[in-house]
Amino acid sequence: MNQKDYWNKAAADKEFTTPFQLAAFEKYVPREALVLDVGCGYGRTLDELYRAGWRGLIGIDFSEAMIERGRAAYPHLDLRVKRGAEKIDLPAASADAVILFAVLTCVSSNAEQERMISEIRRVLRPGGILYVNDFLLNTDERNKARYEKFKNKYGEYGVFELPEGAVCRHHDEKWIKNLLSGFTELEYSRLTFTTMNGHTSNGFYFIGRAKR
Repeated sequence: MNQKDYWNKAAADKEFTTPFQLAAFEKYVPREALVLDVGCGYGRTLDELYRAGWRGLIGIDFSEAMIERGRAAYPHLDLRVKRGAEKIDLPAASADAVILFAVLTCVSSNAEQERMISEIRRVLRPGGILYVNDFLLNTDERNKARYEKFKNKYGEYGVFELPEGAVCRHHDEKWIKNLLSGFTELEYSRLTFTTMNGHTSNGFYFIGRAKR
């Protein structure tokens, strides 16, 4: 099962629980901003922003089933199916802010993550804001065992498969800092998250400003 098939299958009943850091976000992104949520799922984060007063909101996701669920639940949101593996169907320098919420965990390779961040930089205006929430490496035995099990298959420590078919990644903090080096760090905080399957995991949120 590929990633798209997994998320289409999971769309009907998968609930995301990782908290969005709204108080931090609103310090840098005014309510009149155009906000793009890349990998928006069923639109949970965008609806939170809508209820808090933002209106220029666009969400994209490659899972048709996730977008269908979101459109039914939140008809006031502009949710779009992402066509193509890499390109975002928006003009250059058109977004004031981009949200990348638990998306890197679904992208196993360094090269794919770098291409994604490069495309996000393209659609962000100069000085635009990037908000990232994601997962860091854990040191408990359950996680270490599955990192080791799949390290050779995926070529990266921290990548693992879930029994239901998804491929996920927990990140080395040094890699995250390198990946996001094109942004001036405004906020970075380590957090503990509850995963979509009910476990706890190390995580972080990052807010950065695109370097000119």
